[in-house]
Amino acid sequence: MICVALPGLAISSDDGQMTAQGLEGFYRGGRRLLSRCHIRVAGREPLAVQARMVSADRARFVGTVRAAPDGGPDPDVVVERIRHADGTERITLHSSAARPLRLPLEVALGTDLAELGAVAAGTPGRELPATVHDSGMRWSSPIGHTVVTATPPPTDALASAGLLRWELDLPPGGTRTIELRVRADGTGIGRAAGHSGVRPLAAAQAHGDDPRVAPLLRSCIDDLHALLVRDPTQPSDVYLAAGAPWRCGPAPAEALAAARMVLPLGTRLAGSTLRALARTQLDEPGGQYGRLPGPLRHAGARMPPSCTGIEATLLFPVLLAEARRWGLAEQEVAELLPAAERCLQWLRAATRAGPYLPDPGPGGPLRGETQAHAHRAAILGADLLDAYGRPGGAELRQWSQELRLRFREDFWIEDRGGGRPAAARTADGRPMPHLGSSAAHLLDTGLLGAGACAPGLLDKVQTEQLARLLGGPGLDSGWGLRTLEVKEASYNPFGHRAGAVRVQETAVAVAGLATAGYEKEAVSLLGGVLAAAEHFAYRLPEMYAGEQRVEGGVPLPHPAACRPAAVAAAAGVHLLATLAGIRPDASAGTVTLSPVRSAPLGEIGLTGLRVAGHAFSVRVSRLGLAMVEEAADVLQLGV
Repeated sequence: MICVALPGLAISSDDGQMTAQGLEGFYRGGRRLLSRCHIRVAGREPLAVQARMVSADRARFVGTVRAAPDGGPDPDVVVERIRHADGTERITLHSSAARPLRLPLEVALGTDLAELGAVAAGTPGRELPATVHDSGMRWSSPIGHTVVTATPPPTDALASAGLLRWELDLPPGGTRTIELRVRADGTGIGRAAGHSGVRPLAAAQAHGDDPRVAPLLRSCIDDLHALLVRDPTQPSDVYLAAGAPWRCGPAPAEALAAARMVLPLGTRLAGSTLRALARTQLDEPGGQYGRLPGPLRHAGARMPPSCTGIEATLLFPVLLAEARRWGLAEQEVAELLPAAERCLQWLRAATRAGPYLPDPGPGGPLRGETQAHAHRAAILGADLLDAYGRPGGAELRQWSQELRLRFREDFWIEDRGGGRPAAARTADGRPMPHLGSSAAHLLDTGLLGAGACAPGLLDKVQTEQLARLLGGPGLDSGWGLRTLEVKEASYNPFGHRAGAVRVQETAVAVAGLATAGYEKEAVSLLGGVLAAAEHFAYRLPEMYAGEQRVEGGVPLPHPAACRPAAVAAAAGVHLLATLAGIRPDASAGTVTLSPVRSAPLGEIGLTGLRVAGHAFSVRVSRLGLAMVEEAADVLQLGV
């Protein structure tokens, strides 16, 4: 049970007791402020009966106690705990006994002030000694201090055991509440960016024949706001952390990818993300000029790590170009255009020796997905440069055309099954034939003006073959798209690049297949993710096991997956928006609808979206016809 409101986290087992086992505890900025919060009522632990997430930052735990000596087998006291990621916990006792009760409530507290990484590695350190402080407890060490205060103040406090104690009088039907607050360094723990008035995403809603669409969209938006963090150099700008609990720090590629997928919820997040990352752009003369920094990402056993900085650099102009289509203010676009130009200059400099972009370095492999990112960046970047009268668009288009022609020859492997795209080519030109979900990026062409889509890297015949492969049993697990075909020797259903389902790439595949006209394959993958989302209580992890779906089966969570995760939550928004096929061009004052004609979820309505800075609502009927129900007056429905 992970409550998130970054930089705050609260991690619990489903009985509600924090016992310092595993990752349990309240965290702030990656440090565990409290590792133990264990309650006893009348000398007994409450019997846990329910645990559920109320929202992204809050969990509710319910237990029962038999307190009256003559009450029989039925519990007569309900213990409710509401736990917040901001470091607050409310413990409420409800009595249904026939006579007044006097109950002792004991809360045992403790902490080690350990870093999250050390806790995850199993080396958190010893629990620190406590001292009685004001109306609670205090722990101190050379690295910081933690204070827990209680309202009302406890009847008694025992520092040696970290124990706070109350004697509570409950009349029949009565209720008593204790509130605990955890804070660091003697100051308030504060509130997260997404829960203090900074709400860059529209509060959109979904409704329709399928009961899953409403809770999925609601949960995705809630999780996205919980993962917002402020730029330390400019706190007014916020962006998304990759996910909790493992990746709460900056992750440029994930932040840009997520902001792109949630453009239907407005452009504010895109603008602030682009501004924050533009400040990190490398500006020293040389081969890296214009690139965004980013760590290496493990790419599985078959290939060396890829560079997330390269992916982010290629995503930057794409997000800016598409955010402009969705209605990002012209002034903001103009301010960010120089940073996008530098990204495109880096791309051209890195491909002077040939049409392909190596990743992570000059001697690295030529990855198929990297060429897809570069191709999209060139086409949308050229469109952006032309719109503002900047030079370089013609050169980018010429390069992208050469890349398409060469890619269709060099990256396509003919076989008896109709062929397949190579995952990569080695430095000496040898193709790597394994197929996985990363091939979906070959279908992600991006949005141009007037609702048009950019040309793809593959030709029509190759696109049709790729669609067949993505929809086949080797990659479609029934829960989503596998990262590696099941027939490969190194297939592992839990392998993060060897067979597990990655929600982001499944969403990319669904959108790409639907745009290319392969609705059958798109609908199958969409149905798999929706089924998985239902089992995960609509909080999608970034990945889960790629085992084949069978009747009565459930998707298995990956033990190292972030949940919530920015790209997974954004993918949920992207999947639902794909059903309506909204293609705006705010600069031209038009919006085009290209819905999934088969209407796989029956009628669906999306309200409270944002296009051109105004509310936008659309409904797709059971016949697959899309109708705009609310839009800005300046928008005209295109064909």
